[in-house]
Amino acid sequence: VQLQASGGGLVQAGGSLRLSCAASGRTFSRNVMGWFRQAPGKEREFAAAISWSGGRTSYADSVKGRFTISRDNAKNTVFLQMNSLTPEDTAVYYCVADGTRMAVTTNSKNYDYWGQGTQVTVSS
Repeated sequence: VQLQASGGGLVQAGGSLRLSCAASGRTFSRNVMGWFRQAPGKEREFAAAISWSGGRTSYADSVKGRFTISRDNAKNTVFLQMNSLTPEDTAVYYCVADGTRMAVTTNSKNYDYWGQGTQVTVSS
């Protein structure tokens, strides 16, 4: 099973990026998927998650109103649209999937599958 994240890069403050994460090896169409991030020198933190149907989403307070998570189950892919980026959003972003639960959770321990991460750098 692989989660392949892409779409990271360097952007100026106020700009936007769209991350994608394509899963292979199994389908996650009935599972929660999401994103965590880890900034330099900081602990990994929850960013966003989405239920299998897309009907429920959860966001960290720090990204609420600026980030939007979505998914395309036909393509086994989850997205993170990031707008109004600030230097504080600079981090490695990890795509995750929960292989067992259906409830959206912010706890990293509940996610069984992790992608390799994609770097997002926001310059001031």
